[in-house]
Amino acid sequence: MASLRASPAAMRWIKMADPIALIDCNNFYVSCERLFDPKLHGRPVVVLSNNDGCAIARSDEAKVLGIKMGDPAHFFREKTKEHGIRLLSSNYTLYGDISRRVATVIGRFSPVTEVYSIDETFVDLSGFGGRMLDHAAEMRMTVRREVGMPTCVGIGPTKTLAKFANFIAKKNPVFGGVCDLSNRDVAEFCMTRTDVSEVWGVGRQTTAKLRAAGINTVAELRDMPMLLARKLGTVVLERTVAELQGVRCIEIQDVEPQRKGMAVTRSAGTPMTTLAVLNQAVTAHATRAAEKLRRHGLVASHITTFFHTNPHNGTRQNSVSRSAKLSPPSNTTFALVDAALRSVERGWPGDPGGNGFAYTKAGVILDDLIAEELAPADLFAHESATAAKLSMALDAVNDRWGKKTVVLASEGFRRSFETKADMRTPRYTTRISELPIVRAI
Repeated sequence: MASLRASPAAMRWIKMADPIALIDCNNFYVSCERLFDPKLHGRPVVVLSNNDGCAIARSDEAKVLGIKMGDPAHFFREKTKEHGIRLLSSNYTLYGDISRRVATVIGRFSPVTEVYSIDETFVDLSGFGGRMLDHAAEMRMTVRREVGMPTCVGIGPTKTLAKFANFIAKKNPVFGGVCDLSNRDVAEFCMTRTDVSEVWGVGRQTTAKLRAAGINTVAELRDMPMLLARKLGTVVLERTVAELQGVRCIEIQDVEPQRKGMAVTRSAGTPMTTLAVLNQAVTAHATRAAEKLRRHGLVASHITTFFHTNPHNGTRQNSVSRSAKLSPPSNTTFALVDAALRSVERGWPGDPGGNGFAYTKAGVILDDLIAEELAPADLFAHESATAAKLSMALDAVNDRWGKKTVVLASEGFRRSFETKADMRTPRYTTRISELPIVRAI
């Protein structure tokens, strides 16, 4: 077993002067719901995945009841009745808007930030010196005051240590929501008492390999030989060990890297049994993919369209995937939808009115993305320019009057394929029609 005593290399980070903070919203989806419904405070709450299938967020009260991330809703049906658990459909429109508001507030506290996920942001705290802890605490309080979201902040000289410090801040209230691992005694105390599985990037299989080698704590992982780290977990684990020792291997990316691929996929609320319904779903997904491309200033060179049945319910199985080249590369709604529908037509087996299969998921995947200004010249520039203007007009109308105000005819209006969300709360911050109404008595 590796020694628990820190090596000189393991404490190198103590003297480094470029701290990184990770600010993370606590139980983010549940906290978003509680912003608009005070009755949810103190009550077990579970937010469900698409089609109300599995638990994707749990309040602390629900965690105490033993509900685990990813548990299917029917697994805890009895607990729901017994303990009055409030089940909610996921409301991604609301969550995305709250995330944007949190990131805007955080951006005032440092010129260099990286939005890592919907509820996590890395913040460069270099240059604040002795004011660093007060600055981090003020950032946390400002997010709570202006947005209403509870957060915790972890600070360290590397991203991995900042992530670990954030975990400690959440688990131990003695830190008051801000944990700074530049304190040597605090860092050693926490590392020697925390299981190795809690380290960012250490998954289930890697944890099993580490335990077999006698490495059970974060401190033991930090002190393990680099050659052994590479043997057990390739260069990825070696990088994690270096980061735990304070050697920065992962920099803050304040400029979002260009995407190489993009996907829009959805499970259907009602199984799709006809070609017409599948075409509606694929049109909606390709339309959304085109919107995302335009927002990021990208065009796609290839599109893959797929649809498949549920592999777990014992029905007849079928899975189809077809790819098409976009020449020239495009981000217009019309080009992507046309290519996707042609792929569906080629892949659909049997009678358009029904072939005995019930498709439960469909989507489009875009590959070979390049910046729009770098796309090769189009021989039919006039037609492409017209399609681009029409696509921008679609964006403008839907931005002004609400999502899906104007859609392509092939998407239809009934949308039986849409994801089931029977328990979704209103989209308070982005839909005027869903704002609560207060009437004087």
